[in-house]
Amino acid sequence: MERAETSRSKDDSRVRAKLVPTDSAFPSIKIESCEALICSATVNSSDDKHQWCEITWKNDSDIVTLRNLSSNPIIVDGELIEETVVIKSGSEITSGPDKEGYLTYVFEPLPSRGNDKKRIEISLDVEHAKCSICLNIWHDVVTVAPCLHNFCNGCFSEWLRRSSTRSKEGISCPQCRSVVHSVGRNHFLHNLEEAILQKFSSLKRSGEEINLLNKYASIKSNIVLGMPKYPSRKRPHTFSDNGGIEVELPCFQCGSELGGFRCNGTTTHLSCHGCGAKMPSRPDIGVPQNCLGCSRTFCGAYWTTQGLDAQQFNVICPEETFKPVFERTILRIPDSVHRNNRYEKDVTERCIERTGKTLQVLISDWITKFGNKEIDRTNLQLNHPEMITPRTYLCN
Repeated sequence: MERAETSRSKDDSRVRAKLVPTDSAFPSIKIESCEALICSATVNSSDDKHQWCEITWKNDSDIVTLRNLSSNPIIVDGELIEETVVIKSGSEITSGPDKEGYLTYVFEPLPSRGNDKKRIEISLDVEHAKCSICLNIWHDVVTVAPCLHNFCNGCFSEWLRRSSTRSKEGISCPQCRSVVHSVGRNHFLHNLEEAILQKFSSLKRSGEEINLLNKYASIKSNIVLGMPKYPSRKRPHTFSDNGGIEVELPCFQCGSELGGFRCNGTTTHLSCHGCGAKMPSRPDIGVPQNCLGCSRTFCGAYWTTQGLDAQQFNVICPEETFKPVFERTILRIPDSVHRNNRYEKDVTERCIERTGKTLQVLISDWITKFGNKEIDRTNLQLNHPEMITPRTYLCN
């Protein structure tokens, strides 16, 4: 640890800070090291020097700590200090317990001239350094492209894991919902993240939260996220003619009668959005083939009325994919709710617990109110919301 003493030299090229006495009869104390023992006169009646305090910079930052080394308290900014205190530019430090008879110094940090070209101060709103998934300051920040939004490594890794198992249309950005092409760790913003937490220690998370994020984190380097292609699990229905030759047919009702119906040469066919299977378009039989909420085609309800069992014929959609609203049973909130945001999902679950009702009871109450038109439908993200009733077939 370097010893800092009084000096009348005008060379300040290596000086980090000064203690300037309020009594001009005494020289300033120049501090050149980030850890300095202050050795100077302490009373205005004597020039004898004593080691009476220690001044240190924390991790080469702007946080400066003073530690009292004398046997008596000292005064810093009007407060009696027996041990340590954080000081700032302009802090008044009296070398004893009373301003009368003891010297008072003003702490004046100087700009580091050697680093002027390498370090600049910028103004930043910490709200702009928060992850939009967990709403905390980034931890091990990653950046997605091309939208350039930033998230905690653990938060986005969990989002990526959940989205990869559900989405066939690519991974979307949790903030703007645009398709993500790549993601990687951002070392520049990581330094910014650390500087913010050093400046505002109240924003730091608990060790338990940090350990959980580190456990989830899977992004170690830049990752390119392609658009996955899912081949259809459907194969065209085959029909064997009398000559033993197999002919590929669009659906089960092409070439043979099923449920009292057989396709002819003019029959229009629909492709199921869920599995890719073909089925004849039959709007006149009263069996829904399109979801009223999204207008997409689903085959489960149609083939069930025609006598096909989805468990036996695994090339068609199960009945669960397309059924009336009132027949649905929901035992837990799906992971995909709130666009896969697990934090918003947790908040929703806690709100449900406070009602004292099960999720299924709340859903049933909601369906009843929906059917009685007690719920505003204008904000529902559905096609034809005014036409939907509890008996309407919707996809899941």
